[in-house]
Amino acid sequence: MRHHKFVTISAAFAMALSLAACSSATPDEPGTDEPGTDEATSAPEEEETIDLAFIQGVIGDNFYISMECGVLAAAEEMGGIEVSVQGPQKWDAALQQPIVASVLATEPDAILIAPNDVSALQRPLEEAAGASEVVLVDTTVEDPSFAVSEISSDNVGGGAAAFAAIQELVPDGGKVLVIDNQPGISTSDARVQGFEGAVAEDSSFEYVGVQYAQNQPARAADIVTSTLQRFPDLKAIFATNLFSAEGAATGIAQAGMEGKVQVVGFDAGPAQVDALRAGTVQAIIAQQPYDIGYQGVQQAVAALRGEATESKIQTGFTIITLANLDSEEGQAALYASGC
Repeated sequence: MRHHKFVTISAAFAMALSLAACSSATPDEPGTDEPGTDEATSAPEEEETIDLAFIQGVIGDNFYISMECGVLAAAEEMGGIEVSVQGPQKWDAALQQPIVASVLATEPDAILIAPNDVSALQRPLEEAAGASEVVLVDTTVEDPSFAVSEISSDNVGGGAAAFAAIQELVPDGGKVLVIDNQPGISTSDARVQGFEGAVAEDSSFEYVGVQYAQNQPARAADIVTSTLQRFPDLKAIFATNLFSAEGAATGIAQAGMEGKVQVVGFDAGPAQVDALRAGTVQAIIAQQPYDIGYQGVQQAVAALRGEATESKIQTGFTIITLANLDSEEGQAALYASGC
């Protein structure tokens, strides 16, 4: 059963108030210091405290750190919200599931979570929704109907933006490759979908497919070197996350193709920015994780108070290159290392 926790008056204090009320004098009784004044004071109103658990996709990642900053800012501004933050050490549904179970045992009023897998987290989160309000942030599951709200970047649009960046970098067109993490992650699946849809509309480019690096830079490097053996005229790579971009840059260097193959990455943490400055990637697509976290708290609190919520919210993104990296817009889009 969903519940709210309250800061209540102690029994002793309540009894003292009751006794004071019983012994207060009327204007006609002796001992009244000020006629017409009741010595008893009304008890302070109960103060609602909401327990909110934020379960990150992976702990320590700058994207989720930025999201945590948004969660904490919203909690502080709204007041009366206690936030706990947990997450697995790596992106792995098997590691995230016991965290969900542990969080549920504490009976929070609301849970904000970035599910690690669209299938594996479906049942656990459906069960969680029976006891807490659940808001899905960043990623989702196959059937999110149990959730108060889904809040994420427009990842289809982000994939299309990645292709737009490649069009700018390679105006004459050519062969393009996508390196993704793994199938079954809603966000990166959508990025691939958006990229594929965009490249299909430009006949000057040839899409050579998507391959999966399983969050392993070494595997991404191997993918690039083997792809370059098949397609030595490869012009660009869209890497859907940091590890894919890191490995892609390594593979390009190993093949002696630096400057000949352009890389567009995703996210704007310190590592991605360093890669952009170093020239190992030529563009990055920045999301708005702070806004996702902030709005997640707003939606959770609205649900707990019986107010209207938005079933789906999408946030925007910024294409960052060396040309705008140090601009106000570029700097505002970078992810935080701490709150």
